[in-house]
Amino acid sequence: MNEIEVISNFKQIVKNPSALKLSDDVFFDKKNGLLGSIDTYNEKIHYLNFRYPDLLIKKIIRSSISDIICKSADPKFLLISFSGLKKNINKHNIKKIVKSIKQEQKKYNFSLVGGDTSSSKISSFTVCTFGFSKKIIKRNNLFINDDIYLTGNLGDSSIGLSLLQKKINIDHKSKRYFINKYFMPNLPYGFHRELFKFANSSMDISDGVLIDLKKMIGSKKLGFIIDYKKLPKSIYLINLVKKKKISTNKHLFNGDDYQILFTAKKKYRKLINKSAKKWNQKITKIGEICKGRGDYLKYGDKLKKIKHYQGYIHNFN
Repeated sequence: MNEIEVISNFKQIVKNPSALKLSDDVFFDKKNGLLGSIDTYNEKIHYLNFRYPDLLIKKIIRSSISDIICKSADPKFLLISFSGLKKNINKHNIKKIVKSIKQEQKKYNFSLVGGDTSSSKISSFTVCTFGFSKKIIKRNNLFINDDIYLTGNLGDSSIGLSLLQKKINIDHKSKRYFINKYFMPNLPYGFHRELFKFANSSMDISDGVLIDLKKMIGSKKLGFIIDYKKLPKSIYLINLVKKKKISTNKHLFNGDDYQILFTAKKKYRKLINKSAKKWNQKITKIGEICKGRGDYLKYGDKLKKIKHYQGYIHNFN
């Protein structure tokens, strides 16, 4: 089974409307204005090892609060549970983790309010994030002819992971840039508060833009067309491609970007550009929602139907 099939089996017993039919990345208690999410991160699956605990906790926090941010809400409270070997849970590492959490609290204005610890053979983190809002932007509320937008860039985190795995070799400056993007994604914090003005649907890019777009469409009889040339890339990634150090396709759709993927009606194009300038946030219109179940990548004037949705999905085989 994969994670989508597993979740579908729980839909029959999760009846509370706050669960949003398990079709979103958060729960939302509209009556109390409370929303929350939960994420688990396991060593050797979500991250390689415990070598850089101060950077690792930043990655975990940012990837967790991005679920709340893409709903156009602020993260307010975090619960963090941690398990690991005795060699990892020592004063030196805990001091590093505490320092990083303090920095993240200051940057994203949330409070750590509790958690749990236990021993285990490999390290693991679970994070519950809570926020407050009178309304949220749901994941599947998209329509035919909606523009598709993306904040930030794609692929940098994937390259950072390949560098940590020692699969590629590049200059020191570029290496530091990509590894930083892997551990510390630039969340579109601040701009996320503008989403209520124009976004129909919204989610973060965690599993890859193609897989996440598929999740965004859900059971609706809709598809998408993505302009391949418009997919946003950093100058560092572009330079590596020019030097033939990497293949663009190998990294562009892998996920772990934690940017906001959202759709909006065409009438909001000017407003979106205005909001992007206000927050100095890179925003790219990468395609549109179309009728029918086919999904396509556009190369110039040619459309190529997507058969393989590159990205990440949990399989339990």
